[in-house]
Amino acid sequence: MLRLGAMGLGGSVFSLPQFLAAKSLHPGLVKDRSVVFLFMHGGPSQTETFDPKMDQPTGIRSATGDVSTSLPGVHFGGSFPKLARLAHKLAIVRSFTTGTGAHDIKPIVGTNSLGANIGSLYSRVAGINDPITGLPRNLALYPKAVDPEAMPMIKKFGDFASAGPLGAAYAPYEVGEGGSMQEDMTLRMARDRFEDRRALLQDLDQAKRKLDSGGAENMTEFQAQAFDMILGGISDAFDLKKEDPKTVARYDTAALVHPDRIRRKWNNHQRYRDHGQSIGKLLLLARRLCERGAGFVTVTTNFVWDMHADKNNATMTEGMEYVAAPFDHAVSTFIEDVEARGLSEKILLVCCGEMGRNPVINKNGGRDHWGKLAPLMLYGGGLKTGQVIGQSDKKGGEPDSNPVKMENLTSTILHSLLDPGEVRLVDGLSADVVNAMTSPIPIRELM
Repeated sequence: MLRLGAMGLGGSVFSLPQFLAAKSLHPGLVKDRSVVFLFMHGGPSQTETFDPKMDQPTGIRSATGDVSTSLPGVHFGGSFPKLARLAHKLAIVRSFTTGTGAHDIKPIVGTNSLGANIGSLYSRVAGINDPITGLPRNLALYPKAVDPEAMPMIKKFGDFASAGPLGAAYAPYEVGEGGSMQEDMTLRMARDRFEDRRALLQDLDQAKRKLDSGGAENMTEFQAQAFDMILGGISDAFDLKKEDPKTVARYDTAALVHPDRIRRKWNNHQRYRDHGQSIGKLLLLARRLCERGAGFVTVTTNFVWDMHADKNNATMTEGMEYVAAPFDHAVSTFIEDVEARGLSEKILLVCCGEMGRNPVINKNGGRDHWGKLAPLMLYGGGLKTGQVIGQSDKKGGEPDSNPVKMENLTSTILHSLLDPGEVRLVDGLSADVVNAMTSPIPIRELM
């Protein structure tokens, strides 16, 4: 996780002090901001989330009704009462399109990001680790990070840890993939390598004692910073036991959808259970990581928003009961917590999936795949929130205003994290990477 020996940048190998010195040449490049991308895997319905179309007949309008929000005249789907009270803090895009109705992870790992996680583009420029805390800049959190009994991540629809052409060094650090967070943080290596590492730690301890006794005057600023990075502990950021128990309890969504209440007739019942058990604590963990230097945190609870009403997936009404209630509670709690901590300018939350759902409910009570329109919600990050951007057509199937595309979302995210003018000055970046990061236009209403 923490590369101590060297860091590869643009084909050259830099020592850590050299890397920190090189980074200082572009002091305005990396903004003091983090992104949490909550991926709603499976394809959430635009109608039952943020565009309920209650003036349409049964079979088109929201199957879960609607709820008034804190924005005059704006309604959300009836499953989101807590988010509705925070609508004045949100930006809802009703003209967002992902282009296809295929199951994949294209908004976060797609052609708009060169087949890499957006966080990998960011870390390619910002650096692999935070120079102060040593925490990875780019992370991905899965249910097993907070729930050892959760199912492993589905990989057939796309790899959240893809770094595309950038190289494995820039891939997200995955938490909860191998088994559990505790297992991920356990050192696994051969005995001789372990002894080498222990000898290195002894040398570092001696170096630290020398520094403490007055040897620091011979070190450069960047050497000192590198020592602080290596010697600093980062494991506490991953440990929810270090959090106030009242805060943990506030985020916890496990009681909202008890496993015994989920009907086992759906093959997806275990994933509904995992979603309910984990989404709140995953967002709490994401907040802790952002506070400690993470720049981009991918959060996903696996494949739960696919509501066909077939043998695998529940109907719209039943599925939203399993999925929306924990989402509504977890996301609203995250927003209130970020606000209370004064981090609303620092942390940007993005919520969307790979597609939307058909504007017409099928004969079984579900909605099928739909690529022409999808829900998108943003909060914080210094953006102009408290608004609805764009509009859909009468049935909620296509944009009825200029469409917001995935490249516009990617650009908005990267503009919030980096100065695009400074990105163009970074040595060693290929033209493809520079173009992907700086050419698309951000969502103008947010900037």
